[in-house]
Amino acid sequence: MKGKRFVRRTVLFLLKRFARFIPGRLYLSAMYYVLLGRRLHLDDPQTFTEKLQWLKLYYYRPESTEMVDKYLAKKWIADRIGADYIVPTLGVWKCVDDIDFDSLPDRFVLKCNHDNGSVVVCKDKSRFDIRAAKEKLNRCMRRDFYAQTREWPYKNVSRRIIAEAYLDDGSGDLKDYKFLCFDGVPRVMYVVGNRAVGLTTDYYDMDFHFLPIVSRDGGPSGISREKPLLFEEMKRIASILSAGFPHLRVDFYCVRDRLYCGELTFFVSSGYDDLFSMEWDRKFGDWLTLPPKNVGK
Repeated sequence: MKGKRFVRRTVLFLLKRFARFIPGRLYLSAMYYVLLGRRLHLDDPQTFTEKLQWLKLYYYRPESTEMVDKYLAKKWIADRIGADYIVPTLGVWKCVDDIDFDSLPDRFVLKCNHDNGSVVVCKDKSRFDIRAAKEKLNRCMRRDFYAQTREWPYKNVSRRIIAEAYLDDGSGDLKDYKFLCFDGVPRVMYVVGNRAVGLTTDYYDMDFHFLPIVSRDGGPSGISREKPLLFEEMKRIASILSAGFPHLRVDFYCVRDRLYCGELTFFVSSGYDDLFSMEWDRKFGDWLTLPPKNVGK
């Protein structure tokens, strides 16, 4: 077992290391096989994960680059639903060394605009490790997210570092509400929580009935949740923002009686989360109707 894990990690490392030299179709097929353990059918995709890989190669919308850019997406979202739903931006810089920490408040969040996983949270500036934060952000700024994922909207994102207001809902564990939408119709929502100890994901349908889905990002929390106060408002906004797109995930934060739209995602888990069930992979795939190839290219 340990030998298999070692081989898998080694293959993944080599694929990502030489990603920019490998043709897209071959690269995605190899990654899919290594991560999910089965062949990728790009000529006749049926499951959710297969169709997301197909969209990486064959569906082009120029506005998608703005939508995945965590800095520019704020304006795109504000133009459609209003600036009140945007997390306030405290600063933006092109280089880590340009970050003006003195100008930032006691609590803030730093992140790169072009990737996933680069978030740095400061809850107390007097205890904040600036050196560690810079090291992480520098690593992320060097990362070619497009080459490693083939999520083409990221290819032409101009890399920046942004500072945002720290959001606190009073619980000590800010929840992230993520709506999976298909052609403007929200179908499933999952709640991400328990980030400090071990990530959990709880899936619900649009009547807020719990769904027995296990994600690679974490299993169910076991908590009996009440329907969020702003659930219907989240559904309404998710529908507006995802209209006209075969698939879009719309993320929200609820801070007391305020709703914030966090970010937009076209490729959930880069298309490698099979939800540990072929049943759900196929069901999500049935909701995703593929457009003609090369739309908007």
